[in-house]
Amino acid sequence: MAGSTAHKEEEVILEPRRAQRRYWQDLWRYRELLYILAWRDVAVRYKQTAIGVAWALVQPLAQMVVMVFVFGKIAKLPSESGAPYTLLVFAAMLPWQFFASAISAASMSIAGNANLVAKVYFPRMIIPAAALVTSLVDFLVALAILVALMLWYGYPPGWRMLTLPILMLFTMLAAFGPALLITALNTEYRDFRYVIPFIVQFGLYVSPVGFSSTVVRESFGEPLFLLYSLNPMVGVIEGFRWAILGGDARLHVPAVAMSFVLSMGLLVLGVWYFRRLERTFADVV
Repeated sequence: MAGSTAHKEEEVILEPRRAQRRYWQDLWRYRELLYILAWRDVAVRYKQTAIGVAWALVQPLAQMVVMVFVFGKIAKLPSESGAPYTLLVFAAMLPWQFFASAISAASMSIAGNANLVAKVYFPRMIIPAAALVTSLVDFLVALAILVALMLWYGYPPGWRMLTLPILMLFTMLAAFGPALLITALNTEYRDFRYVIPFIVQFGLYVSPVGFSSTVVRESFGEPLFLLYSLNPMVGVIEGFRWAILGGDARLHVPAVAMSFVLSMGLLVLGVWYFRRLERTFADVV
């Protein structure tokens, strides 16, 4: 009887269209899979190879040096609130690096877990979500570099730094919508992977990473700057610089609000499009 009872407890009942009707409950039920996939990717990057940690350190530093040289030394663009130009750039590099890394990692996440997708049922949205968690670890490594730079320049953190967790949540929401869109497109249309590096590189140069957004606002005026803020990363970078640079740095609330609204729109669109194509993933991976 004990064996029979145990057997009954392990039975799985398949219901028609259960995946559609209980998708969000299943996301919570399979949350441990999210932890497992994220931990696996982190372990591969940071435990089994030395280049993982080195890359998380070198990549943002190298990009920062290029940005400082081009925009700070050659173009001689101004900083904000009297902060060193290096801190201005790195304060923006923090969220941008997370955004770019999350999109790049998520785009190949379904194809990289083809065996799992083809054989086992679970909400596929867990896979790109795990890619975001892995990118979050890179963000924490880069945050340690920021603290070291602030100490080097004698620029102590202020109370605004306490808002970084909220700003990081904003960044994750801004990244997840585009990540879902690109993941679905790349899974359905494999040639799309060649476009992804161009999208990421283009986004770097149209976002105020190497220069202050004040330069854009003063050059083009408030109406065009608000249009420019339709780029989700504009509001994110504004928030990070306000929190990190402190002093006279001001938060441009309309730009942040514009970026947040668009980020939420992209998130809804990304979830809808991902869910639309999700049922075909097992057939195309």
